Amino acid sequence: MIYAFVQITITDPDTMAKYADLAGPALQKYGASPVAMSKTPTRLEGDAPAPSRAVLLGFPDREAAMGWINDPELADVHALRRAAGDSEITLIG
Repeated sequence: MIYAFVQITITDPDTMAKYADLAGPALQKYGASPVAMSKTPTRLEGDAPAPSRAVLLGFPDREAAMGWINDPELADVHALRRAAGDSEITLIG
């Protein structure tokens, strides 16, 4: 199992809602699912403001995670996430 830590500072809630409708099926295509999620994350250390949303995604392996982020069929889904606000995704493991 490998994880991706997603942080999003939402600036467009309507676009985020559209993304949320498509995110599950996009993840399922690669055998991934949310492990933990918070709509009110709290930063414990550091000066940057906490994001609007933090999600820990679990993927079967690195190849699945890379497939998900690079899949041309999912480009529109990823574009929605990016249009919804500032997002950062970090692969862990």
